[in-house]
Formats: sequence, C-alpha cells, structure tokens
Amino acid sequence: MIVNSAGRSAAQRLLEAEPELERLLNQPNLPAPQFPAAAIKCETVRVAMRDGIKLATDVYLPPKTPAPVVAVRTPVGRDWEAFGQAAALVALARRGYVVVSQDVRGTGESEPDCWDFFMFEQEDGYDCVQWITEQPWYGGFIGSFGGSYLGQVQWPMAMHPAMSAIIPSMCSLGFSPNTVRSYMFLNTYNYVVGKGDNKVPIPITEMEKTFEKETMAGGYFNDPLHKSFSAALLERFPELRSLPPLQAKRWLWERYSAMTCAERAEFAKLALSAKNVTSVNFESLLSVFGQHISVATLICPHVHSPDLCQSFQAPPLIRTGWYDWHVNSTLATWETLRREAKREIAERMRMIISPQAHNMPGYYVDGHSHPEQVRMPSALDQVGLMMRWYEAVKAGTTDSWPRVIYYLMGANEWRVASDWPVPETRQVAFYLGSGGSMAMEPPRQPSQPDHYIYDPNDPTPTVGGSIVSFHYRPGSADVSEVQGRADVLTYTSAPLKQDLDVVGPLRMILYASSSAQDTDFAVRLSDVFPDGRAISLRQTMLRARYRDVTKPELLERGRVYRFEIDMWATANRFKTGHRLRIDISSADFPHYDRNSNRGGESGDPIPAHQAVYHDPDHPSHLLVSILSEGPRSA
Repeated sequence: MIVNSAGRSAAQRLLEAEPELERLLNQPNLPAPQFPAAAIKCETVRVAMRDGIKLATDVYLPPKTPAPVVAVRTPVGRDWEAFGQAAALVALARRGYVVVSQDVRGTGESEPDCWDFFMFEQEDGYDCVQWITEQPWYGGFIGSFGGSYLGQVQWPMAMHPAMSAIIPSMCSLGFSPNTVRSYMFLNTYNYVVGKGDNKVPIPITEMEKTFEKETMAGGYFNDPLHKSFSAALLERFPELRSLPPLQAKRWLWERYSAMTCAERAEFAKLALSAKNVTSVNFESLLSVFGQHISVATLICPHVHSPDLCQSFQAPPLIRTGWYDWHVNSTLATWETLRREAKREIAERMRMIISPQAHNMPGYYVDGHSHPEQVRMPSALDQVGLMMRWYEAVKAGTTDSWPRVIYYLMGANEWRVASDWPVPETRQVAFYLGSGGSMAMEPPRQPSQPDHYIYDPNDPTPTVGGSIVSFHYRPGSADVSEVQGRADVLTYTSAPLKQDLDVVGPLRMILYASSSAQDTDFAVRLSDVFPDGRAISLRQTMLRARYRDVTKPELLERGRVYRFEIDMWATANRFKTGHRLRIDISSADFPHYDRNSNRGGESGDPIPAHQAVYHDPDHPSHLLVSILSEGPRSA
C-alpha cells in the first residue's frame, strides 16, 4: 500500500476521507434558507468602470446587511436560467449573501453596443470588486463562482486585495499551449453572444444546429508559417520591419502585456484588420504573437509567469472535468500556481476534477448506477459546496479539505490526492507494434511502418471527446466504428490480467513521416471493453509545424520525425479483461480545424500519405502514469 506524507493511502476514496464533501458532489443540495424568497430585494444599478462605461448589474439583497458578497460576471445574461444560474443567485441571497450579477461589457444591457471578446475583463473585473467594497451592504467578504467565461473572469477579480475566494470552473490561465485551433463551437458562438452588427437572434443552445452546414463546409487551415503583419500594425510599430519574425512576435508580446485594456483592444483591431474582436478572431491573435502563447494567456497577458501568479489575492477552488476542452491548461494552471503563487495562496488552493465535459456530463459508462456521471452541471445543485468553500476560507480551515479530489472513471469513485500530478504514481510505456499490437516491451525486431492517407476533404470525424457542444454529445463515446476507417490506425494491448489504474499525465512519443510539408497527427486513448466497445478517454492533436511551439518549422517530406504529443491527462481504471487502445489519425473535425497539408502554399487541399513507425530505431510508445504497483506487463 502506497501512503503519502499525510498518512493517507494514495488510493483513498473521498468517501473515507471527507464523506460530507462526497455527498455535496454527488447529490443536489441546498442548505436550509435563512429568509423566504419574498424577503429578497433585487435592484438594478449601472456600475461605472474606470473609463466611464457603465455595466448593468443586479444586486440581490437579503434582509440583513452588511453581509458577505458573491459576485458573478457573465456575457450570456445576468439572469440566465441555464445551468441553474439564476436560481442559484436567489438561493445564495436567501442564505444570507448579497449577490451581485453583472453583464460584462458589450453584452446584455451593459454598454457599449458592441462586444470585444475578453478584451476588457482584466480591468473591469478589478473595478467591479472595487465598487462592491464601497457599498453599505458589503460585509468584508467577496466570493465568486461560475464556469467557462464566468470562470475566466474570476482571475482578474482575484487580483483585487479585497477578493476573498473564487471558484473558477472549466477555465484556466493558460501555461499549456495548443497547436491546433478549436473550431466547431467558436465558429457559431461568434454570431449569437454579445452585441454587434453580425449578431443573429438565435439561442446559444441552437446555434450549432443552425450553422451546421456552414461549419462543416469550412475550417481549412493553410496559414503561412509566419503571417505578415497588417499594414496598420506596421505603421503603428515601424520597428517590426527590421526584426526577424520570431523576434518581432516576442517584441510585440512584451509590449502588448504592458498595455491597458483599451490599448490592447486597439492593438487587436489593428493586427486583425477588424472592427471589433470576436471569439473567432481572438484566437487568431496567436498568429501575431506565436503559438507558444495560449488563448487563455491573452486574457491576463504577462511576460513572466511568477509576476502573474504573485498578483492573486484569493485562494481558488479550481474545478475542471476529464472531458473539458482545456483540462490541460487547467492542470497546468494548478501546477504553476502551486509553484509560483504566494505561499498563503498556494497552500490554501484546492482542485476538483469531475467526470464532466465543458458544462455538460462527460463520462456515461455507468450512469444508470452512478448518477453523478450523467447529471447536468447546475449552479443551484452546487450551492452547498460553494458555501462550504466560502465558509472554510472565512474560518481559515481550508486545510480540512483534501488538496485534490478527482473522479476515477472505471472504478466510478471519488479519490483524494496530496497534489497533482499524484506524487505516488510511476510512469510506464506501452509500445506500438506490428499487426496493431501494443505491449509493455519495446520492439526488438525490425518491422515495416504502417500507412494511411489523410484527405482534408474527408477528414476523420469528431466522435465525442473534449468538445464544447449543445449539438453533439461530448465525452465518453464508443469510437470503435470510427476506428475502423481507412484513415485510422489502431494499436491494442492484450487483455489485462489485473486492474490497472492510470492516473495522471499522458504523452505519446510518435515516430512518423508525411508526404506533406505540414499536417496533423491526432492520438486517442480508449478503454476497450470485453464486448468490443472502445470508450474514448482522451484525444489530442499536434500540428506538425508546431512540434516545437517556440520555433515553427515545416516538415521535410518523407523524413521520419520524433513527435512528442501531450495527451493531457486522465484517471481511469482499466479493469481486468479490458484492453488499452491507441488510435492515430490526422483529423478530429469539426472539433478542430483541418489541415490542408499545403504548409501555406496556395492551392486546394491535398491528401497526405502518413507513415507510423514502431521498430527498434523508432519505438513509438505511449507514456502513462500508473497508481500503485500495477502489472509489470499486460
């Protein structure tokens, strides 16, 4: 039995460590209210930001004030009913909190009449907290909660010294760049959220279906290796003309990080030749600064990560899910804050990793007997958990919480850990072999590579996985059918002789070549059941030109490369008789955009002939983190 420094087993269940926390995570819970709903007053005020722009803000007042405050900032309507948001605001007010709900700039009833996606949140979040501290009902405590955009805006709020506690869900500070672009959701989100000339009156839950034909017809990637700066940007920064591309991008990032929010918004419009900054072209800023900059990093830009980490004043209860679209960035945020934040923040922060996708259920395998897997995320259901976190911060008892709580899929139980990655794991390799095999012994005999053809006009389709969607079901799909396509290679282990708990980071070392100057490699890990189902656990992609994100470079056709592909992380029990499977393809469309294989040269998309190697000189293998001793061979 492996035991950590606190004397707990590394495989300890949350039910044994903190049964009340398990109950709060598994079951809808509402502590008894202090006041009837009729006693809560709601008033709408216009809160002025530092530049005079006024944001529509609802204030829910309980009968007794001053009181602790919970503040929520949102682009989708400050009284939005989805995910129990509006009901949770009233529920918190009935339990003694003043609740502040604000439409972010350019959305809802807030000024102005167009939305610049994420451009002003760093300053507006801080200004919102400052305004709260000046109100007569402020009781000395300010917390927040929310997921996705509502989670992302909590980080700037936490820079204010009066902020007490945050619960950012399904979001991050970056620190883990992606080499391909999210496509499906953002391509339509752009049309229905916020204010602006291009908006259409379609509910966010219907947008993907409405624009599906347009989405499926587009999404071709064929950028030049280094896109030219816009004429307006060159006029504004003539120094760029004399700098090599990589140096110019670094130079721009340093200046962008030092700008005010208004200056950044002006910069983005110059760089993108755009009237305003949309969710789509916001991600295009990475071509200006370099792919080593994460999209989330654009929200709180910084040159040195310790400077950013030291700026946070409130301990976070970070929440993510195994099928969230950016769980890698969330885990990187955890690790970076633990290392670089102020000690009083780093020691008090906590994390919960659920079986969910992005604001949706994620793992469905045993939902009939484990309702925590299939329950829709609801802020109302989590009021009890939120209040417990706020109370722990107020009382200085956050050390009573396990540092990390994670859901072990397959075993279908909540576990606790002393940190993330779990210190008590060890890394093992599963090697790809001939005939679609995969084993824990490295290859010892020569073997021929496996081949497939990737056609951008018939890309390997998205099936479940870490997607954000109201149209396609995210999460743990059976991918056995897509694994049978001609453009997919599969490698499967022998049936396991005992349970194997894979908990932690995953990395694929792939030896491959391509006939194209640029292409993509998608790798997926699935849990193969005895009945033949292949349940997807994790799929990620590498755009070959960004194999070193700090120095993009096209491929030499036919050359064998060693690609290191970050497959993020998972926590899954592969049961006795189950098998591990890796499949390799070159697309996950429309989740991500599809590579045209031309490396920036003009022309129509072309097929790429791909080869995967698994001989002694090119031992392609999957690195997994195993909890406990586990098997020495499959």
